[in-house]
Amino acid sequence: MEINDKKIDINISKAKEGSQVAFRYLLDTFWADVYNYQLKRTKSENDSEDITIQTFSKAFDKIHTFDDSYVFKTWLITISKNVHIDILRKKKVSIYSDTSKEQEEKIYLVIDENPTPEDKIIREQNLAKLLRDIKQLKPKYQEVIQLRYFQELSYKEISDQINEPINNVKVKLLRAKKLLAEIIKRD
Repeated sequence: MEINDKKIDINISKAKEGSQVAFRYLLDTFWADVYNYQLKRTKSENDSEDITIQTFSKAFDKIHTFDDSYVFKTWLITISKNVHIDILRKKKVSIYSDTSKEQEEKIYLVIDENPTPEDKIIREQNLAKLLRDIKQLKPKYQEVIQLRYFQELSYKEISDQINEPINNVKVKLLRAKKLLAEIIKRD
């Protein structure tokens, strides 16, 4: 087993215990794999991103069901494929999933931990430059950054405002922060 495989296994175990840092690691590690898989299927960047967000949302919600004897990437791709099939069946472009009250209560238990490196980089920027950098993000990422950091809404309030489940909001926010940090570093 490679060192990277051990790190993945450790983070899967921590994610099963509710670690936000482990979720972030898994999202960063496997985002491109799931996104590129969907891009080949859908031929649409927006649809691929939406499906990938939904995939990680479902994966994080069901992480406790993951069997360690399987490959995590394969498990994610399978979820992604099922999300896409569900969308095709419903013949709708928008991606929404219903979450039960019990699922939403579990999501509240996942606590935001210390500021991420992305958070630190974002805070160090002057506001005018930061606003210009945010405008480089896709509108759906601009929106969650705006709602979370400028309007200081909770995940629940953002979820209600954009009419998406809380777990989708969390995944979008993680992704938006990572993309914003990359824009800031690049400039």
